[in-house]
Amino acid sequence: MKEIYPLTLLLLMFSQSAPSFVNNGTLAPDFELLDTDGKVISLSAFKDKLVVLEWTNHGCPFVARHYETMNMQSTQDSAKKNNIVWLSIISSAPGTQGYVSAAEANQLTSSRNAYPSHVLFDTSGKVGRMYAAKTTPHMYIIDKKGILRYQGAIDDAGGRGFMNKDLSKAKNFVKEGIVELVTGKNISSPVTKPYGCSIKYAS
Repeated sequence: MKEIYPLTLLLLMFSQSAPSFVNNGTLAPDFELLDTDGKVISLSAFKDKLVVLEWTNHGCPFVARHYETMNMQSTQDSAKKNNIVWLSIISSAPGTQGYVSAAEANQLTSSRNAYPSHVLFDTSGKVGRMYAAKTTPHMYIIDKKGILRYQGAIDDAGGRGFMNKDLSKAKNFVKEGIVELVTGKNISSPVTKPYGCSIKYAS
């Protein structure tokens, strides 16, 4: 029998638990996570509603920029006006950048005038890996039937010079996708390349 070395075994285990891509047009993986009020929130509880998932890390300069310029909040506001559920997910492991307590997460939401429906804790990284989330921010849109319709960046402002760009002039893929789904259209840019900081998953 051919011997499997520890590193090879580790890579095999990681490849099984952390898919590199979740296909659009398929049922979005269900999950249950605690929110900042200690309540268990499940994706399936929002059946018949559009849902936006936002992977976030307040210590990431890219996330900070989106919030400082109100770009993320204006996108959240677009969702709120269309009765869309917005779930902000923190997958930072304890002791890593972005990890916060419930009180700290609530303070961040308040101080930034943010509009999430819930802020959820994924400290084990299970849900982030299930969705193959790579960066903060990394955005997903799920339709009323629970089908994943969009995944990728919030907008097209990534790349060289990001910190000096006027984000209000960028093409916002999430806002565009929301309008298209609400009006019964297919999302014109269903997959884009996310940009930002790598998610600080538990090792």
